[in-house]
Amino acid sequence: MRVLILVLLLSTSLVLNAQETSSFKKKSSTFTNFFNIKASDSIYNMFSKSMKEALPKEKVNQVVNSLHYQLGKIESIQFLQMKDGSAKYKANFKNAPMFLIIALNELEEISGLLFQPFKEESKVAVLERNITPLKLPFKGQWNIFWGGETEADNYHVKYENQKGAFDIVIFDEKGKSHKGNGTKNEDYYAFGKPIIAPCDAEVVLAVDGVKDNIPGELNPTFLTGNTVILKTKNNEYLLFAHFKQYSVAVKQGDKVRTGDLLGLCGNSGNSTEAHLHFHIQNVEAMHDAVSAKCYFDKILVNGTVKTNYMPIKNDAVENVSE
Repeated sequence: MRVLILVLLLSTSLVLNAQETSSFKKKSSTFTNFFNIKASDSIYNMFSKSMKEALPKEKVNQVVNSLHYQLGKIESIQFLQMKDGSAKYKANFKNAPMFLIIALNELEEISGLLFQPFKEESKVAVLERNITPLKLPFKGQWNIFWGGETEADNYHVKYENQKGAFDIVIFDEKGKSHKGNGTKNEDYYAFGKPIIAPCDAEVVLAVDGVKDNIPGELNPTFLTGNTVILKTKNNEYLLFAHFKQYSVAVKQGDKVRTGDLLGLCGNSGNSTEAHLHFHIQNVEAMHDAVSAKCYFDKILVNGTVKTNYMPIKNDAVENVSE
């Protein structure tokens, strides 16, 4: 069955397995009613500005009609959970059930919407840390801007699906990440630098084509921007985000070896300047994932060799030359 997927935006608040709020209950009910009468313009009017830009009226109409043709009306919806500021439902269409995920912004406008094929969810093991030995996914010295286990060192720890994440940049001797006034992506030392595979793995997701942002601006509609996800032999999923537009050098199904080029560092997605976002998760879909701690096998940290080490904020890191 071919199913069209709408744009999904995840907000930055984490509420896991909480009760459905009145706002989500009202919006999901209204959305269902509009969908069932094919009122695509009314659905469009429920969207946030960024959603309207990502999904214009004619596209909404096309998606609604296509889903009606394939699946029929939504006969009922069942709330499942709250996660990352969005509500997940089981939507019982006439012809087949689907997952329906709705995100709302602070104005209670629909800021994200996703239909996925429904499947009974089995429990997936939560990873404490990586088993696979990893090298750093870049050449030369980079700097940990966010990383560690405390919120002071790493704002990601507030979010279950990226609590072990790093944001990594390149600083000069003055501690700046860019030259000049930093108004162009090319001013940033990390922009265009190679991102490489930290281990042997399989490419399970490769996203290219998202525009790089003007420094200081964000694109929250495409949260991770240009993205690569690798799957290791130990079922660890390594997520690399914010690649430069059109620079991703791999495709889904590719087998990569340690050191192979994945793409170039960029400033796409929910990013204000060129950097690498990297984390490990237990499943491929970031929305359903639990992040794990990440330890690197043998690296230089502030000039000292460290083994089995998890970097923290302000560490200067590079691979040990062999």
